[in-house]
Amino acid sequence: MKKKKILVVMGGKSKERQISLNSGKQCLKAIKKMGYQTSIFDPKKKEFNKKNIKNPDIIFNALHGAEGEDGIAQSYFEYLKIPYTHSGVISSMLAMNKHLSKKIFTKNNIKTPNYLMVTKKKFSKNKVFFQLKKNKIKFPVVIKPISEGSSIDVKISQNKKGFLKNIKKLFHKYDELLLETFIGGKEIQVAVLNNKALGAIELRPKRKFYDYKAKYTKSAKTDHIMPADLNKKKYNEVLKISEKAHKLLNCRGVSRSDFKYYKNHFYILELNTQPGMTSLSLVPEIAAYKGINFENLVEKIIKDSSINK
Repeated sequence: MKKKKILVVMGGKSKERQISLNSGKQCLKAIKKMGYQTSIFDPKKKEFNKKNIKNPDIIFNALHGAEGEDGIAQSYFEYLKIPYTHSGVISSMLAMNKHLSKKIFTKNNIKTPNYLMVTKKKFSKNKVFFQLKKNKIKFPVVIKPISEGSSIDVKISQNKKGFLKNIKKLFHKYDELLLETFIGGKEIQVAVLNNKALGAIELRPKRKFYDYKAKYTKSAKTDHIMPADLNKKKYNEVLKISEKAHKLLNCRGVSRSDFKYYKNHFYILELNTQPGMTSLSLVPEIAAYKGINFENLVEKIIKDSSINK
């Protein structure tokens, strides 16, 4: 394996470009340290094609967000017939689309907050409040883009006035939005590696919720409790739910599922097929608690690389 050429794909054009660059640099450093031949590729600077990608043995996908986490980059890797890390085309698309993944979770008896998808084209102020009531969505209401990561543009509305203001603002950027009941309780996140849950971490953000700033800014001071403060039975339960979600979407390599634990129940918020690998990221922290250092984690992800997933 050590003589193989690994291309680290990072950066890209999404709103998570900087996070991707940070993840990519950390992974590149580890891959070099392990003795692999390495090179980097940034889709923002060059197009995906055979001319620009010099036939590596494996692609390490460190992209986050649109065109890197939603199946688009994966479809290029498949076309080029180069083995790549993380989940495949369909799995990535389903996980990134919060509406589709929630439908799958609900159908398979995984609890998720009550939700509703609205489109800019068909949005009606009067109709939406009727739909919220019909779908048992009460205030506070969370409004989020269908396909963004890192809590980008997530808004919490306490009342109708704030709700309409946030909807209007977000419809300037997005054509589809997901509305869901705000669930209180504990923030629990679980890492799954090669179909097996590694562990669950609890987050106690000083901010209103675990938003972009809380995730990526040291000054935001989110407390990390590893392992999560749950009794043994509940801890094992959330691990099993995460494994089930990972397998339902046919994910590969590593994933991270985000939950709220409220009134003795776990509610899955989303599943991430390209979790962050920065110095503040949760998957490396969970892995480290299980005795898997960063280099070992990266190597395990590399060894699971494949095509036609």
